Amino acid sequence: MKHIKYSTIFLFLTLLCNFSLNAQKIKSSKGYDTQIGNVVSMLEDLKGRITRSVANLSQEETDFLLDENANRIGAMIYHLAATEKYYQLYTFENRGFDASESEWAKALSLGENGRKAFQNKPIQYYLDIWDTVRKETLRLLKTKNDAWFVADVANSNMNNHWAWYHVMEHQANHMGQIRLIIKRF
Repeated sequence: MKHIKYSTIFLFLTLLCNFSLNAQKIKSSKGYDTQIGNVVSMLEDLKGRITRSVANLSQEETDFLLDENANRIGAMIYHLAATEKYYQLYTFENRGFDASESEWAKALSLGENGRKAFQNKPIQYYLDIWDTVRKETLRLLKTKNDAWFVADVANSNMNNHWAWYHVMEHQANHMGQIRLIIKRF
C-alpha cells in the first residue's frame, strides 16, 4: 500500500514536471515557416496570457482608471489590436491607417482621446476585436515564408521580423501594465 502511494506521488510529480517543462518551450506553430512559426507561437502565448488575465473583468474593472493619465484596460486591449492591425497594414500592404480607419488610429495612440472614447463596453467587446485582428494576422503570416520575414519593410529601417517582434514586445509591455492595474482595483 505504501509502495502504491509513493508510486502515485512519483508519477504525479513526473507528469507535473513534464507539463511544466513543455509549457516553457517555444515551438514553431504548424503551417508556418520556422521563424514565422516561432513568433506566431510567442504572439499566441502572450495573447492567451493577457486574455486569461482580463476575461472575467466586470464593467467597472474594464473601465477603471488608475489615475488621470492612465488608460482603461478595455482601451489597452483595443490598443493592442490596433497596433497589430497597423503592423498588418505596414508589413503586408506597405501603408498605415487611412482616413476611413480613424477608430484604429485613435486606439493606436490612446491618451486623452482614448480615455474618453473607449469605455462603457464589456471586456469581451475588446477581446472580440483583438480576436478578429489576430485571425487575420495568422492568415496573412501563413502566406509568407522566412525569406519574407527577414526582408526589409519597404521605405523603412526595419525588417518584417523586427516589426512583428515589436508587436510581441508591445503586448508584453501592456500585459505588465494590465496586471498592475488589476492589482490596484
